[in-house]
Amino acid sequence: MTFTKSRLAAMFGATLLAGAAMGGVAMAYQGHMFAARNALYAARTQLIASAHNKGGHRVAALRAVDAAIRQVNIGIRVGR
Repeated sequence: MTFTKSRLAAMFGATLLAGAAMGGVAMAYQGHMFAARNALYAARTQLIASAHNKGGHRVAALRAVDAAIRQVNIGIRVGR
């Protein structure tokens, strides 16, 4: 089977479009990571705004949220 330049160009274009569609699926998943990070930032804001005397649990929760934010950021970078 022989391929003309126009047929090769069409096949190449179709391959690029298929790859772009697959990449779009991966980016849709990143949306969950961004939503999780936004929720963690909201939780952090609420913890900072709360009263300071919580028997050390407020501080522990802030540390845990900060660690979770770092992990989500790493996950976002890896997922790119």
